[in-house]
Amino acid sequence: MAKNLPEAGDVVVVTIRNVKKFGADVTLDEFPGTEGFIHIAEVATGWVKYIKDYLREGQKTVCKVLSVDPTRGNVELSLKRVNDHQKRAKISEWKDEQKAKKLMELLAKQLKKSYDECMTEFGNELQSEYGSIYAAFEDAASGEDFMPTVKAKWKNAFIKISKENVTPPFVKIGGYIEAYSLQPNGVDLIKQTFKDVEEEEGVTIQYAGAPRYRIVVREKEYKIAEEKLKKLVQNITEKGKKESVVVEFSRSN
Repeated sequence: MAKNLPEAGDVVVVTIRNVKKFGADVTLDEFPGTEGFIHIAEVATGWVKYIKDYLREGQKTVCKVLSVDPTRGNVELSLKRVNDHQKRAKISEWKDEQKAKKLMELLAKQLKKSYDECMTEFGNELQSEYGSIYAAFEDAASGEDFMPTVKAKWKNAFIKISKENVTPPFVKIGGYIEAYSLQPNGVDLIKQTFKDVEEEEGVTIQYAGAPRYRIVVREKEYKIAEEKLKKLVQNITEKGKKESVVVEFSRSN
């Protein structure tokens, strides 16, 4: 069931609907049909003489939820309790959500389904897996291992739309490692060889069928990713020698 009311403590995007002498009525952009109120005491730190020096009708801003009345559906909000960093982060998140919705609508049209059908079939799963639909579009746009275990018609269309409309904030490169050992406890030795690398941020190692393993490095810049991958493969090779594990690496196309 869709969430139709925020919770106390949430940071939300609002549109100023009506500025009054002692506060402002707003609508909550992420919760259609929900209205809120910013009391003049919650507009800015210190004394506010003229509220219109801070707020204007039609203005979009970010507020913190102080309290929620579920029976009336009204929300008490604060503008002054949100810092600049929170405002920038929330606006960026909200814009990404709007982009994701438009892309999902485009995808639904291509698949000849409704938006709700797409959300039920795979959208909600993507939301859970990535934290946001837009993050899933970013990953698909990177061109590397987008949900590798999934085989479905929507996936190909999703990747195509992502590459055409989204610039990923990172690059992903990788290759395949063949690792094998003749020791009786070879499997454990291979796991030990990969252990330190798997714990590094931005690095994933996936089993690709004995004796192959897929290694993927994600970084903000291609050059950094290349250097990191080279160093990781070197570390794995050296660790493999100590663990009696033979390691061979090949780049993926």
